[in-house]
Amino acid sequence: MPASLSSRGRFTLLAVACLVIMVGSVVAPGLAIISSALGVSSHASWLVTLPALGVILFAPLAGRLIDRVGAYTALQMGLASYGLLGVAGAMLSGPALVFADRVLLGGATAVVMVSGTSLISHWYQGHERLKVLAQQGMAIELGGVLFLTAAGILAGIGWHWPFAVYLLAWVMLLMLRAWVPSRTPSDEHADIATDTSSDSVTGMGWVYLAATAAMMLFFTPFVLLPLELSGMGLGETQIGFFLAAISLVAVAAAMLLPWVARQIGEIITLTLAFASFTTSLILFGLAEDMQLMSLGALFSGIGFGFSIPLVNHMTVARTPAARRGRNLAYLSMAIFSGQFLTSLLEFIPRQAALIFTVMAVAGSVITLIYLLIWWYERRLLNAQQA
Repeated sequence: MPASLSSRGRFTLLAVACLVIMVGSVVAPGLAIISSALGVSSHASWLVTLPALGVILFAPLAGRLIDRVGAYTALQMGLASYGLLGVAGAMLSGPALVFADRVLLGGATAVVMVSGTSLISHWYQGHERLKVLAQQGMAIELGGVLFLTAAGILAGIGWHWPFAVYLLAWVMLLMLRAWVPSRTPSDEHADIATDTSSDSVTGMGWVYLAATAAMMLFFTPFVLLPLELSGMGLGETQIGFFLAAISLVAVAAAMLLPWVARQIGEIITLTLAFASFTTSLILFGLAEDMQLMSLGALFSGIGFGFSIPLVNHMTVARTPAARRGRNLAYLSMAIFSGQFLTSLLEFIPRQAALIFTVMAVAGSVITLIYLLIWWYERRLLNAQQA
Protein backbone atom coordinates (compact mmCIF):
# COMPACT_ATOMS: atom_id res chain seq x y z
CA MET A 1 0.00 0.00 0.00
CA PRO A 2 1.58 3.33 -1.04
CA ALA A 3 2.28 5.95 1.58
CA SER A 4 -0.23 8.78 1.90
CA LEU A 5 0.39 12.51 1.92
CA SER A 6 -0.59 14.51 5.00
CA SER A 7 -3.33 17.14 4.87
CA ARG A 8 -0.63 19.82 5.20
CA GLY A 9 1.22 18.32 2.26
CA ARG A 10 -1.95 18.29 0.17
CA PHE A 11 -2.62 21.92 1.13
CA THR A 12 0.91 22.82 0.01
CA LEU A 13 0.49 21.28 -3.44
CA LEU A 14 -2.88 22.99 -3.86
CA ALA A 15 -1.43 26.33 -2.72
CA VAL A 16 1.35 25.99 -5.30
CA ALA A 17 -1.32 25.78 -8.01
CA CYS A 18 -2.46 29.30 -7.11
CA LEU A 19 0.83 30.66 -8.47
CA VAL A 20 -0.31 29.77 -12.00
CA ILE A 21 -3.16 32.30 -11.97
CA MET A 22 -1.17 34.74 -9.84
CA VAL A 23 1.53 35.27 -12.49
CA GLY A 24 -0.61 37.70 -14.48
CA SER A 25 -3.30 38.76 -12.03
CA VAL A 26 -0.85 40.42 -9.62
CA VAL A 27 -0.27 43.36 -11.98
CA ALA A 28 -3.76 43.47 -13.54
CA PRO A 29 -5.58 45.75 -11.05
CA GLY A 30 -2.84 48.41 -11.08
CA LEU A 31 -1.86 47.88 -14.71
CA ALA A 32 -2.06 51.55 -15.68
CA ILE A 33 0.19 52.91 -12.94
CA ILE A 34 2.55 49.90 -12.96
CA SER A 35 3.12 50.05 -16.73
CA SER A 36 3.75 53.78 -16.52
CA ALA A 37 6.27 53.37 -13.68
CA LEU A 38 8.12 50.63 -15.58
CA GLY A 39 8.20 52.63 -18.81
CA VAL A 40 6.04 50.23 -20.84
CA SER A 41 2.70 52.07 -20.85
CA SER A 42 2.37 51.77 -24.63
CA HIS A 43 2.21 47.96 -24.32
CA ALA A 44 0.71 47.65 -20.84
CA SER A 45 -1.31 44.48 -21.56
CA TRP A 46 1.92 42.60 -22.34
CA LEU A 47 2.73 42.63 -18.62
CA VAL A 48 -0.26 40.30 -18.20
CA THR A 49 0.04 38.21 -21.38
CA LEU A 50 3.80 37.67 -21.80
CA PRO A 51 4.08 35.15 -18.92
CA ALA A 52 1.66 32.95 -20.91
CA LEU A 53 4.03 33.16 -23.87
CA GLY A 54 6.87 32.21 -21.51
CA VAL A 55 4.99 29.09 -20.46
CA ILE A 56 4.48 28.10 -24.10
CA LEU A 57 8.16 28.61 -24.95
CA PHE A 58 9.66 26.95 -21.86
CA ALA A 59 7.16 24.16 -21.11
CA PRO A 60 9.05 21.52 -23.18
CA LEU A 61 12.25 22.33 -21.27
CA ALA A 62 10.31 22.14 -18.01
CA GLY A 63 9.05 18.67 -18.93
CA ARG A 64 12.55 17.43 -19.72
CA LEU A 65 13.87 18.95 -16.48
CA ILE A 66 11.22 17.10 -14.46
CA ASP A 67 11.90 13.80 -16.20
CA ARG A 68 15.64 14.28 -15.54
CA VAL A 69 15.83 15.56 -11.93
CA GLY A 70 12.40 14.59 -10.61
CA ALA A 71 9.28 16.61 -9.88
CA TYR A 72 10.26 17.48 -6.29
CA THR A 73 13.64 19.01 -7.17
CA ALA A 74 12.17 20.75 -10.22
CA LEU A 75 9.41 22.28 -8.08
CA GLN A 76 11.98 23.66 -5.64
CA MET A 77 13.89 25.23 -8.52
CA GLY A 78 10.69 26.62 -10.01
CA LEU A 79 9.49 28.18 -6.75
CA ALA A 80 12.86 29.79 -6.08
CA SER A 81 13.01 31.25 -9.62
CA TYR A 82 9.37 32.35 -9.54
CA GLY A 83 9.85 34.46 -6.41
CA LEU A 84 13.10 35.98 -7.66
CA LEU A 85 11.90 36.84 -11.16
CA GLY A 86 8.54 38.06 -9.87
CA VAL A 87 9.85 40.57 -7.34
CA ALA A 88 12.65 41.63 -9.71
CA GLY A 89 10.00 43.06 -12.02
CA ALA A 90 9.61 46.06 -9.70
CA MET A 91 13.32 46.87 -9.98
CA LEU A 92 13.57 46.96 -13.79
CA SER A 93 12.74 49.64 -16.33
CA GLY A 94 12.25 49.79 -20.06
CA PRO A 95 10.59 47.35 -22.48
CA ALA A 96 13.58 45.05 -23.11
CA LEU A 97 14.35 44.19 -19.47
CA VAL A 98 10.78 44.25 -18.21
CA PHE A 99 9.37 42.06 -20.96
CA ALA A 100 12.32 39.64 -20.82
CA ASP A 101 11.67 39.25 -17.09
CA ARG A 102 7.96 38.53 -17.72
CA VAL A 103 8.78 35.85 -20.31
CA LEU A 104 11.30 34.20 -17.97
CA LEU A 105 8.72 34.39 -15.16
CA GLY A 106 6.45 32.42 -17.47
CA GLY A 107 9.20 29.81 -17.79
CA ALA A 108 9.37 29.49 -13.99
CA THR A 109 5.57 29.21 -13.94
CA ALA A 110 5.77 26.31 -16.40
CA VAL A 111 8.15 24.45 -14.07
CA VAL A 112 5.91 25.13 -11.05
CA MET A 113 2.73 24.14 -12.87
CA VAL A 114 4.01 20.92 -14.40
CA SER A 115 6.02 19.69 -11.40
CA GLY A 116 3.17 20.48 -8.98
CA THR A 117 0.69 18.44 -11.02
CA SER A 118 3.29 15.70 -11.47
CA LEU A 119 3.73 15.42 -7.70
CA ILE A 120 -0.02 15.13 -7.26
CA SER A 121 0.00 12.29 -9.80
CA HIS A 122 2.67 10.49 -7.75
CA TRP A 123 0.79 10.79 -4.45
CA TYR A 124 -2.75 10.03 -5.63
CA GLN A 125 -4.24 7.51 -8.01
CA GLY A 126 -7.56 6.80 -9.67
CA HIS A 127 -10.70 8.58 -8.47
CA GLU A 128 -8.83 10.15 -5.54
CA ARG A 129 -6.42 11.77 -8.01
CA LEU A 130 -9.33 13.23 -10.01
CA LYS A 131 -10.72 14.58 -6.74
CA VAL A 132 -7.42 16.29 -5.86
CA LEU A 133 -6.96 17.66 -9.39
CA ALA A 134 -10.49 19.07 -9.17
CA GLN A 135 -9.44 20.71 -5.90
CA GLN A 136 -6.40 22.05 -7.76
CA GLY A 137 -8.74 23.71 -10.26
CA MET A 138 -10.71 25.16 -7.36
CA ALA A 139 -7.49 26.46 -5.80
CA ILE A 140 -6.47 28.16 -9.06
CA GLU A 141 -9.80 29.98 -9.34
CA LEU A 142 -9.94 30.90 -5.66
CA GLY A 143 -6.38 32.16 -5.96
CA GLY A 144 -7.48 34.38 -8.83
CA VAL A 145 -10.18 35.96 -6.65
CA LEU A 146 -7.88 36.44 -3.65
CA PHE A 147 -4.85 37.73 -5.56
CA LEU A 148 -6.89 40.13 -7.69
CA THR A 149 -8.34 41.59 -4.50
CA ALA A 150 -5.00 41.75 -2.67
CA ALA A 151 -3.18 43.20 -5.68
CA GLY A 152 -5.80 45.91 -6.05
CA ILE A 153 -5.39 46.93 -2.40
CA LEU A 154 -1.59 46.92 -2.63
CA ALA A 155 -1.61 48.89 -5.89
CA GLY A 156 -3.60 51.56 -4.06
CA ILE A 157 -0.76 51.86 -1.51
CA GLY A 158 2.04 52.06 -4.09
CA TRP A 159 2.66 50.78 -7.63
CA HIS A 160 5.55 48.52 -6.58
CA TRP A 161 3.80 46.76 -3.69
CA PRO A 162 1.88 44.18 -5.78
CA PHE A 163 5.21 42.65 -6.82
CA ALA A 164 5.82 41.63 -3.20
CA VAL A 165 3.03 39.06 -3.60
CA TYR A 166 5.36 37.01 -5.83
CA LEU A 167 7.48 36.28 -2.73
CA LEU A 168 4.73 33.91 -1.59
CA ALA A 169 6.51 31.41 -3.83
CA TRP A 170 9.38 31.36 -1.32
CA VAL A 171 6.92 30.76 1.53
CA MET A 172 5.54 27.83 -0.44
CA LEU A 173 9.08 26.55 -0.98
CA LEU A 174 9.50 26.36 2.79
CA MET A 175 6.11 24.63 3.10
CA LEU A 176 7.15 22.12 0.44
CA ARG A 177 10.37 21.24 2.24
CA ALA A 178 8.61 20.99 5.61
CA TRP A 179 5.41 19.12 4.71
CA VAL A 180 5.92 17.21 1.45
CA PRO A 181 8.38 14.28 1.57
CA SER A 182 11.04 14.29 -1.12
CA ARG A 183 10.52 10.58 -1.72
CA THR A 184 7.18 9.91 -3.41
CA PRO A 185 5.37 6.54 -3.41
CA SER A 186 6.57 4.02 -5.95
CA ASP A 187 4.76 4.07 -9.26
CA GLU A 188 4.57 0.28 -9.08
CA HIS A 189 1.21 0.65 -7.34
CA ALA A 190 -0.11 3.44 -9.55
CA ASP A 191 -2.56 3.01 -12.40
CA ILE A 192 0.18 4.41 -14.60
CA ALA A 193 -1.84 4.68 -17.78
CA THR A 194 -5.44 3.64 -18.14
CA ASP A 195 -5.59 4.30 -21.87
CA THR A 196 -2.31 4.29 -23.73
CA SER A 197 -3.30 2.17 -26.68
CA SER A 198 -2.37 3.68 -30.01
CA ASP A 199 -5.81 3.02 -31.49
CA SER A 200 -7.65 5.02 -28.84
CA VAL A 201 -9.66 7.77 -30.47
CA THR A 202 -9.20 9.85 -27.31
CA GLY A 203 -5.41 9.93 -27.49
CA MET A 204 -3.36 12.82 -26.17
CA GLY A 205 -4.00 15.01 -29.21
CA TRP A 206 -7.69 15.21 -28.34
CA VAL A 207 -6.86 16.03 -24.73
CA TYR A 208 -4.55 18.90 -25.77
CA LEU A 209 -7.19 20.18 -28.20
CA ALA A 210 -9.72 20.21 -25.36
CA ALA A 211 -7.32 22.18 -23.14
CA THR A 212 -6.59 24.82 -25.80
CA ALA A 213 -10.22 25.20 -26.82
CA ALA A 214 -11.44 25.38 -23.21
CA MET A 215 -9.05 28.21 -22.34
CA MET A 216 -9.92 30.15 -25.51
CA LEU A 217 -13.64 29.88 -24.82
CA PHE A 218 -13.18 30.73 -21.14
CA PHE A 219 -10.92 33.75 -21.58
CA THR A 220 -12.84 35.34 -24.46
CA PRO A 221 -15.36 36.93 -22.06
CA PHE A 222 -12.53 38.20 -19.83
CA VAL A 223 -11.14 40.15 -22.81
CA LEU A 224 -14.47 41.50 -24.06
CA LEU A 225 -16.73 41.87 -21.01
CA PRO A 226 -15.03 44.76 -19.18
CA LEU A 227 -15.87 47.18 -21.98
CA GLU A 228 -19.35 45.71 -22.45
CA LEU A 229 -20.15 45.93 -18.74
CA SER A 230 -18.77 49.44 -18.58
CA GLY A 231 -21.20 50.38 -21.34
CA MET A 232 -24.01 49.07 -19.13
CA GLY A 233 -22.99 51.51 -16.43
CA LEU A 234 -20.88 49.28 -14.18
CA GLY A 235 -17.79 50.71 -12.51
CA GLU A 236 -14.37 49.03 -12.22
CA THR A 237 -15.15 47.51 -8.82
CA GLN A 238 -18.46 46.06 -10.01
CA ILE A 239 -16.81 44.65 -13.13
CA GLY A 240 -14.15 43.04 -10.94
CA PHE A 241 -16.84 41.43 -8.78
CA PHE A 242 -18.65 40.15 -11.89
CA LEU A 243 -15.52 38.49 -13.28
CA ALA A 244 -14.69 37.09 -9.84
CA ALA A 245 -18.19 35.57 -9.74
CA ILE A 246 -17.33 33.52 -12.85
CA SER A 247 -14.31 32.13 -10.97
CA LEU A 248 -16.46 31.29 -7.95
CA VAL A 249 -18.91 29.37 -10.15
CA ALA A 250 -15.89 27.50 -11.61
CA VAL A 251 -14.88 26.54 -8.06
CA ALA A 252 -18.33 25.09 -7.37
CA ALA A 253 -18.34 23.21 -10.71
CA ALA A 254 -14.87 21.75 -10.04
CA MET A 255 -16.17 20.55 -6.67
CA LEU A 256 -18.88 18.58 -8.49
CA LEU A 257 -16.57 17.31 -11.26
CA PRO A 258 -15.47 13.98 -9.70
CA TRP A 259 -19.10 12.96 -9.10
CA VAL A 260 -20.23 14.09 -12.57
CA ALA A 261 -17.35 12.33 -14.36
CA ARG A 262 -18.03 9.12 -12.44
CA GLN A 263 -21.72 9.24 -13.38
CA ILE A 264 -21.51 10.07 -17.10
CA GLY A 265 -17.86 9.46 -18.06
CA GLU A 266 -14.97 11.72 -19.00
CA ILE A 267 -15.73 12.39 -22.68
CA ILE A 268 -19.38 13.28 -22.17
CA THR A 269 -18.31 15.52 -19.26
CA LEU A 270 -15.99 17.37 -21.64
CA THR A 271 -18.88 17.60 -24.12
CA LEU A 272 -21.03 19.11 -21.38
CA ALA A 273 -18.25 21.59 -20.58
CA PHE A 274 -18.03 22.81 -24.18
CA ALA A 275 -21.81 23.01 -24.45
CA SER A 276 -21.73 25.23 -21.35
CA PHE A 277 -19.01 27.45 -22.86
CA THR A 278 -21.03 27.76 -26.07
CA THR A 279 -24.20 28.67 -24.18
CA SER A 280 -22.32 31.32 -22.20
CA LEU A 281 -20.94 32.95 -25.36
CA ILE A 282 -24.38 33.02 -26.97
CA LEU A 283 -25.83 34.66 -23.87
CA PHE A 284 -23.02 37.23 -23.65
CA GLY A 285 -23.52 38.09 -27.33
CA LEU A 286 -27.27 38.58 -26.88
CA ALA A 287 -27.18 40.28 -23.48
CA GLU A 288 -28.52 43.79 -23.18
CA ASP A 289 -29.07 43.63 -19.43
CA MET A 290 -27.44 42.05 -16.38
CA GLN A 291 -29.87 39.13 -16.21
CA LEU A 292 -28.53 37.49 -19.38
CA MET A 293 -24.97 38.53 -18.45
CA SER A 294 -25.32 36.76 -15.08
CA LEU A 295 -26.71 33.63 -16.74
CA GLY A 296 -23.77 33.68 -19.16
CA ALA A 297 -21.37 33.93 -16.21
CA LEU A 298 -22.97 30.84 -14.67
CA PHE A 299 -22.44 28.71 -17.78
CA SER A 300 -18.89 30.04 -18.32
CA GLY A 301 -17.88 28.99 -14.81
CA ILE A 302 -19.43 25.55 -15.28
CA GLY A 303 -17.46 25.10 -18.50
CA PHE A 304 -14.14 25.81 -16.79
CA GLY A 305 -14.85 23.68 -13.72
CA PHE A 306 -15.78 20.68 -15.89
CA SER A 307 -12.86 20.98 -18.34
CA ILE A 308 -9.45 22.11 -17.08
CA PRO A 309 -9.22 19.85 -13.98
CA LEU A 310 -10.48 16.96 -16.12
CA VAL A 311 -7.88 17.36 -18.88
CA ASN A 312 -5.20 17.38 -16.18
CA HIS A 313 -6.51 14.05 -14.90
CA MET A 314 -6.86 12.59 -18.40
CA THR A 315 -3.25 13.50 -19.23
CA VAL A 316 -1.93 11.77 -16.13
CA ALA A 317 -4.18 8.72 -16.58
CA ARG A 318 -3.12 8.23 -20.20
CA THR A 319 0.62 8.73 -19.68
CA PRO A 320 3.27 6.24 -18.48
CA ALA A 321 5.22 7.53 -15.48
CA ALA A 322 8.43 7.92 -17.51
CA ARG A 323 6.74 10.42 -19.88
CA ARG A 324 4.46 12.13 -17.39
CA GLY A 325 6.53 15.29 -16.97
CA ARG A 326 6.84 15.73 -20.72
CA ASN A 327 3.14 15.22 -21.45
CA LEU A 328 2.08 17.50 -18.60
CA ALA A 329 4.41 20.11 -20.10
CA TYR A 330 2.67 19.75 -23.47
CA LEU A 331 -0.65 20.15 -21.66
CA SER A 332 0.62 23.38 -20.08
CA MET A 333 1.57 24.61 -23.55
CA ALA A 334 -1.94 23.81 -24.78
CA ILE A 335 -3.61 25.56 -21.85
CA PHE A 336 -1.54 28.72 -22.10
CA SER A 337 -1.72 28.73 -25.89
CA GLY A 338 -5.48 29.06 -25.53
CA GLN A 339 -5.05 31.92 -23.07
CA PHE A 340 -2.42 33.69 -25.19
CA LEU A 341 -4.41 33.36 -28.42
CA THR A 342 -7.41 34.90 -26.66
CA SER A 343 -5.31 37.94 -25.74
CA LEU A 344 -4.95 38.65 -29.48
CA LEU A 345 -8.65 39.57 -29.53
CA GLU A 346 -7.56 42.94 -28.18
CA PHE A 347 -6.21 43.78 -31.65
CA ILE A 348 -9.58 43.14 -33.34
CA PRO A 349 -11.88 46.16 -33.77
CA ARG A 350 -14.36 46.15 -30.91
CA GLN A 351 -17.37 44.29 -32.29
CA ALA A 352 -18.06 42.19 -29.23
CA ALA A 353 -21.33 40.68 -30.47
CA LEU A 354 -19.64 39.43 -33.66
CA ILE A 355 -16.66 37.96 -31.76
CA PHE A 356 -18.99 36.25 -29.27
CA THR A 357 -20.92 34.77 -32.22
CA VAL A 358 -17.78 33.48 -33.95
CA MET A 359 -16.49 31.92 -30.73
CA ALA A 360 -19.91 30.39 -30.03
CA VAL A 361 -19.82 28.74 -33.45
CA ALA A 362 -16.32 27.43 -32.65
CA GLY A 363 -17.63 26.14 -29.32
CA SER A 364 -20.50 24.38 -31.10
CA VAL A 365 -18.05 22.64 -33.44
CA ILE A 366 -15.85 21.50 -30.53
CA THR A 367 -18.95 20.26 -28.67
CA LEU A 368 -19.98 18.24 -31.72
CA ILE A 369 -16.48 16.78 -32.10
CA TYR A 370 -16.44 15.42 -28.54
CA LEU A 371 -20.01 14.19 -28.85
CA LEU A 372 -18.92 12.21 -31.93
CA ILE A 373 -15.89 10.89 -30.05
CA TRP A 374 -18.18 9.70 -27.24
CA TRP A 375 -20.51 8.05 -29.75
CA TYR A 376 -17.62 6.36 -31.57
CA GLU A 377 -16.09 5.02 -28.35
CA ARG A 378 -19.44 3.61 -27.23
CA ARG A 379 -19.80 1.96 -30.62
CA LEU A 380 -16.34 0.37 -30.33
CA LEU A 381 -17.11 -0.80 -26.81
CA ASN A 382 -20.39 -2.36 -27.87
CA ALA A 383 -18.67 -4.09 -30.80
CA GLN A 384 -16.01 -5.54 -28.45
CA GLN A 385 -18.67 -6.81 -26.04
CA ALA A 386 -20.76 -8.36 -28.83
